[in-house]
Amino acid sequence: MSFESLGLREDLLRAVREQGYTEPTPIQRQAIPTILTGADVLAGAQTGTGKTAGFTLPLLQRLMASRPANPSRRGPRPVRALVLAPTRELAAQVQESVDTYGRHLPLTSAVIFGGVKINPQIAQLRRGVDILVATPGRLLDHAGQGTLDLSRIEVLVLDEADRMLDMGFIHDIRRVLALLPAAGQRQNLLFSATFSDEIKDLANRLLNQPRLIEVARRNTAAETVRQLVHPVDRHRKRELLSHLVGANDWRQVLVFTRTKHGANRLAQQLEQDGLSAAAIHGNKSQGARTRALAGFKSGDVRVLVATDIAARGLDIDQLPHVVNYELPNVPEDYVHRIGRTGRAGNAGEAISLVCIDEHKLLRDIERLLKREVPKVVLDGYTPDPSIPAEPILRGGQRGGGQRAGGARAGGQRSGGQRSGDQNAGRRQGEEQHGRRRARPGAEQAAAQGAADGRQGRQRRARNGGEQQRSAEGNRPMHADQRRHPQDSAEHRPAKPARHAHVHRKPTADEPRAPRHNRPSRGRDGRREIPALLGGNRDD
Repeated sequence: MSFESLGLREDLLRAVREQGYTEPTPIQRQAIPTILTGADVLAGAQTGTGKTAGFTLPLLQRLMASRPANPSRRGPRPVRALVLAPTRELAAQVQESVDTYGRHLPLTSAVIFGGVKINPQIAQLRRGVDILVATPGRLLDHAGQGTLDLSRIEVLVLDEADRMLDMGFIHDIRRVLALLPAAGQRQNLLFSATFSDEIKDLANRLLNQPRLIEVARRNTAAETVRQLVHPVDRHRKRELLSHLVGANDWRQVLVFTRTKHGANRLAQQLEQDGLSAAAIHGNKSQGARTRALAGFKSGDVRVLVATDIAARGLDIDQLPHVVNYELPNVPEDYVHRIGRTGRAGNAGEAISLVCIDEHKLLRDIERLLKREVPKVVLDGYTPDPSIPAEPILRGGQRGGGQRAGGARAGGQRSGGQRSGDQNAGRRQGEEQHGRRRARPGAEQAAAQGAADGRQGRQRRARNGGEQQRSAEGNRPMHADQRRHPQDSAEHRPAKPARHAHVHRKPTADEPRAPRHNRPSRGRDGRREIPALLGGNRDD
């Protein structure tokens, strides 16, 4: 079957041929004719099988079919199609696909996401946009400022819908839906790489009698990806990664870590090993992320270290190698990670470096895939069986008294973990500078002793003050008199506010108060010396 048999117009077929594609993928063969009929669609396929083109091509054709013959020149053209994506990288990729396939059509498109200035986006929206690709957060920012009108949307696309649910965008999606025409007045398309039961539940509430398109078994990796596990101790992972990249002469490697801090640290360590590396994650600015991706695609950056934010939307032609430096907490994310390689029918390799802490995560992944991933122990990197397993906390840190990092949707801040060799180096440095680390029991005892000392000093100070007040009054002070109701906080007169105090000069009849820490002056203007110093005048 060819693209010509799918019913696409010649302008779109010409753009497809210019990209070098001749035959549609299975998801494209089923999705394109269905979307052209105007029906709602719930489609799922493996990562890297052409889902983006599967909805972009029919979307462009439907907008051209409903485009007025003589569009009005009054005011900006309304937004007619909206594509929601969970990450900036995926939104930029979708908009690039729209521009690529719609280059011969009189339609305009734009992409808006956070992390960049909003004013250029406002100016672009004022000029008029037919197709808008956006992340939910920045889209709601524009809607709140009144710079965007979504009341005339004809087609809504939710790309990577399961990822948006995982990132907590369900409430933002509901707010966006409230700004759109009624569900029966627009076409709704849901595309995703994984196909969970939660996605089907969302589709039943959102879509209008959708047609289900599922070209492969759920949550499976592409058959063109060769998967492999290398067991290794946790503190030797970086050493093994550098060995694999250098010994095999890998020129383009995408490495996944579990935390942002871990990505930064690993990129720095690889640079120290002589490998050009860069990190990309949610805490990076959009400019830094764009430069890192551009350098990776051009070959200037040999190793790109990323968190799961890059697992969706990275489309790198013929990426040969993906390495899971740390396994993900969610098994479905493993499918999206290794889906960055083996795309468009090309062969790829996905290698996972697994330590004893991650055996449970590996079992969860194999249970999802319904198959066992082959395991190969490399010479010189045999795991030490005496090393105990440490729990992996939700934020990506290991146990052992370390703090767990927090997280937030869309750009989550999480703490990292120190590798064993770094801990050893830090302890050695502390010993060289004479800073010995105290045992936890000694620290607690010292803290308790300090607290007891403070309480004793405060108690003695209170007792001394009471004795002084009793002596001044020439009468004993009883316990019932010490806690008189009038002395309580609620009976005390309120102190005047600091700003209410008025400074005034004393009158002629009032003596001036001597200045603190300075000798006072006598009636003749000469300074007086305290008797303790041997006199009272400076003559």
